[in-house]
Amino acid sequence: MGAFLDKPKTDKHNEGGFGNGLRYGLCSMQGWRVEMEDAHTAVIGLPYGMKDWSFFAVFDGHAGAKVSAFCAEQLLEHIIVNEDFHGKLDIREGTEIQPSLEEVKKGIKTGFLKLDQMMRTMPEMMSGEDKSGSTAVCAIVSPEHVFFANCGDSRAALCRGGKCSFATQDHKPVNPTEKERIQNAGGSVMIQRVNGSLAVSRALGDFEYKNVEGKGPCEQLVSPEPEIYVQDRSPEDQFLVLACDGIWDVMTNDELCSFVISRMQVSNSLEQVSNQVVDTCLYKGSRDNMSIVIIAFEGAPKVDENAVKKEKELEEKIEAKIKDILLKESPDNQDLQYVMHILSNEFEALYPPGGGIASKKGFIEHIYNTLRPHEEVEDDMP
Repeated sequence: MGAFLDKPKTDKHNEGGFGNGLRYGLCSMQGWRVEMEDAHTAVIGLPYGMKDWSFFAVFDGHAGAKVSAFCAEQLLEHIIVNEDFHGKLDIREGTEIQPSLEEVKKGIKTGFLKLDQMMRTMPEMMSGEDKSGSTAVCAIVSPEHVFFANCGDSRAALCRGGKCSFATQDHKPVNPTEKERIQNAGGSVMIQRVNGSLAVSRALGDFEYKNVEGKGPCEQLVSPEPEIYVQDRSPEDQFLVLACDGIWDVMTNDELCSFVISRMQVSNSLEQVSNQVVDTCLYKGSRDNMSIVIIAFEGAPKVDENAVKKEKELEEKIEAKIKDILLKESPDNQDLQYVMHILSNEFEALYPPGGGIASKKGFIEHIYNTLRPHEEVEDDMP
């Protein structure tokens, strides 16, 4: 934890798909971290008679990638196979009865706890050789509801009617209820961390923080218990975002929702939109791994020709201004940082909402380097 590269790794992993009236696109990038510890899951159609249900999740690992990768492979299975989750079989009809809201909520919690218990028995965990852990945020989309489960400081947000209408709450050690549990288990919160070390108060794995005798699994220094929320689906639902804290560290709920809306109006590719979010967060200063899944409902924003036109006009203005600066300014005022400063002030009101000039930095660098090929710039990101 905390180790960084000299230069960010900006290769992206993309996936996308559709079904059940949903479309999804995702992007993950290693960024400045020395290791990629994020993982994800996206499944359209679940077993046990729930083919019109879907599951999405993002896992943000720390101290290694073992737990996050294992959760990405196994969490859904642990949720859907436990008896608390799925409805009972109707013997007369031979069909599965859909689970109730309480069964789904109970089953999700049971799945998290059973997965954590099972990982604890893995040899590398029992020996202490592997000390990794992972946050988890997931969404189960049924025809009538969206179930959110959050464990840690990754986050989900729902955009409805053009604004963020719901978001999960991060589990940080300084939160009063989290701090109380930590102290009741004999721990402390120092420099906003569990025992001065771990930055999240709930996670899967992290078994060195789960050994307090006389305390149940949900009463330990670090708890594997997810916080579960249910939202009724609405015709005004536009999209869900699931992302790790590498995204949320530099964008608020409202900023991210506004930015995604603006990008959906100029591109119908959710993978491209998710790529733009990740690039923008990198330019805004995120130093962490970054992963985001965007799940679009039928009411999601559509490509708008007027928005496409404005986007093109903005890029033409940026290019013209760069040419003007390089033509008229002295060599001392032609470095990229100065150009960015001028462009930031010149077109402040025109940049995509929530993204600002950071969302155009890649384009600006490309134009700048094209016009000055003999002095291709070294990226000066922090």
